[in-house]
Amino acid sequence: MKDTKLHEECGLFGIWNNDEFDCAHMTYYALYALQHRGQESAGIAVNDDGVIIYHKDSGLVPDVFNEVVLGHLKGHAAIGHVRYSSSKAREDAQPLVTRYKKGTLATAYNGSLADPVGERARLEADGAIFQTTSDTEIINYLLARERVNTHTIEEAVSNVIKTLKGGYSLLVMSPRKLIAARDPLGYRPLCIGKKQGSYIFASESCALDAIGAEFVRDVEPGEVVVVDKDGLRSIRDNCTDKSALCIFEYIYFARPDSIIEGTSVYEARVAAGRALAKADPVEADIVIGVPDSGICAAIGYAEESGIPYGTGLIKNRYIGRTFIQPSQKMREESVDIKLNVLASTIRGKRVIIVDDSIVRGTTCRKLIMMLKKAGATEVHMRISSPLFLWPCYFGTDVPTKEELIGYKYSVEEMREKFGADSLSFLRIEDLKTIVPGRTRGFCDACFTGKYDIEIPENRELRSFQERRLGEND
Repeated sequence: MKDTKLHEECGLFGIWNNDEFDCAHMTYYALYALQHRGQESAGIAVNDDGVIIYHKDSGLVPDVFNEVVLGHLKGHAAIGHVRYSSSKAREDAQPLVTRYKKGTLATAYNGSLADPVGERARLEADGAIFQTTSDTEIINYLLARERVNTHTIEEAVSNVIKTLKGGYSLLVMSPRKLIAARDPLGYRPLCIGKKQGSYIFASESCALDAIGAEFVRDVEPGEVVVVDKDGLRSIRDNCTDKSALCIFEYIYFARPDSIIEGTSVYEARVAAGRALAKADPVEADIVIGVPDSGICAAIGYAEESGIPYGTGLIKNRYIGRTFIQPSQKMREESVDIKLNVLASTIRGKRVIIVDDSIVRGTTCRKLIMMLKKAGATEVHMRISSPLFLWPCYFGTDVPTKEELIGYKYSVEEMREKFGADSLSFLRIEDLKTIVPGRTRGFCDACFTGKYDIEIPENRELRSFQERRLGEND
């Protein structure tokens, strides 16, 4: 089955090595820590004294790399990428290495453009030729074109960001520099770390922890950070006071041990569970969480309600996230393989089950059936995010309203469909309480329909038609 949609959620890592580190191995370990952000492909590009070489392929990090491959990737700088996308094409794996008039660029990208199809069509009308379906190739083309008219690659990056609409973080490696950047609203996270004298960039701070690096700060929305032999410097021409970090990073995407823009992901999820318990209390005997991202919220719910927390579901750690399987059929068939009920914990009890979100509703009915079959007398479902009602255009796999169960059914209809004794979601007004120390804004358009970037009128229809066309191939 072919799926042509361009939305993706990925993980980035980059290192400029001023010490005696093995860049390839360092990047490998960091990508392993970021594996939750993408399981379709992985890649590493290294800069060997101005020559950029790379290896990438479909699959998980340990499937793509081994000691022989890593042994060939020698250099003083590297960028790495793990990718989630509906496309399984090997050519869409990143980093994307481009050779052009001024030399060579390697680019790794996380996010989505506001109108990738339109942007690609405009460039093709001017003679551009594309070999992949990735937004990254669009960005590389724009960088190459801009670089011809600028003095430096960082100036080209800054100029492209100024005009390119979308939500993304970006790493660009040239023969002499490593550049990190975020879109002007900062939809996707990116942080700076340091290990001895080497500078590091990563999508999440957990990747810094994995290699023993020190967290320095987040890359600011709109900021372009440059590292070369002279050290680190910043271009802030595109920085403003506005921000629209994706709230779903705290709810689901990021690892709970990460710190994103000053807020602990774990604490945010616990706070969401507490807010649920306050807004929607129910009498029960035990609170359980759906592994993994529902567990923290379940702990918060239990702490606030006083109902004991317990382990009710066991996860097979070798199965990828159900939410990001490429097809509905695969999502449905993978549920029983992925989770199993610990019957001794829930038998004869009234159970509150906490999950992070309901997007397509694939797993809910089966989970509730499994719990009741194992002896639960009641099952109350609590969701630690608001109801998805709108598509996301900035990197989350929620492309059309037609695929959102909340768009098609009311909460009561969903409850009946799932077989739950009660069902409730985090309230929109409680979103701010899960990131209490945050002074910047965040994007909650998938819940509210209020987008910070103008979306082309036909974007959703075009995405839906392309998706259906791909499924018929």
